[in-house]
Amino acid sequence: MSVRQEFDQWANTGRDRGMEERHWHTAKYALSRMPIEDGETILDLGTGSGYALRALRETQDIGMSVGLDGSPKMVQNAREYTTDSLLSFIKGDFHQLPFADGTIDHIWSMEAFYYSQDPLQVLAEIRRVLRSGGTFFCAVNFFDESQHTHRWQDRISVDMQLWDQTQYREKFRKAGLYIAEQDTIPDEETEIPPADDFPIENWETREAMIDRYRTWGTLLTVGVAP
Repeated sequence: MSVRQEFDQWANTGRDRGMEERHWHTAKYALSRMPIEDGETILDLGTGSGYALRALRETQDIGMSVGLDGSPKMVQNAREYTTDSLLSFIKGDFHQLPFADGTIDHIWSMEAFYYSQDPLQVLAEIRRVLRSGGTFFCAVNFFDESQHTHRWQDRISVDMQLWDQTQYREKFRKAGLYIAEQDTIPDEETEIPPADDFPIENWETREAMIDRYRTWGTLLTVGVAP
């Protein structure tokens, strides 16, 4: 099954809203760090339900912005979730972004980058379309240090790129992006039951659940175009 087919299926069954709810636990903290000036253009790669752009419209005075996704059904859903004329949602390929050089102020991507089949080409495209001083905020839960997320690969039919924190920094630099920051954002909102309640669905031990949500949470890497 292709990435498009996988996520079309998710969108058809309402899983886009479920992803939105789960991702928001840490996404809101990462989004609040974006150095957005009034009227700037944001590109959301792997937009899903479009929640990130909707949130930025509510909290920041962003201008015309675009959510791009490889799944036509995700794009359709995102369009239906808002009537904001400054937000548009399009089907597209991360590897060939349909934008001119230096036309995007900031790029956001949450839980999507590791689905790219050629991540270095994606980073090259990100560097190409970003204006000088523009940022790429890349947030992922699936990364090497967070060992309890590795099993996700067994639950999805498309290949996922598993990098560690150092690799993210190195690949960003190779693509010509400076590293502004990198850290992990703990998920403090996912409830972790008392030890006596384990095992629970999907978790054998409380320690494993703490490691996943509190110790590692979401890895945020921020690159800046020179």
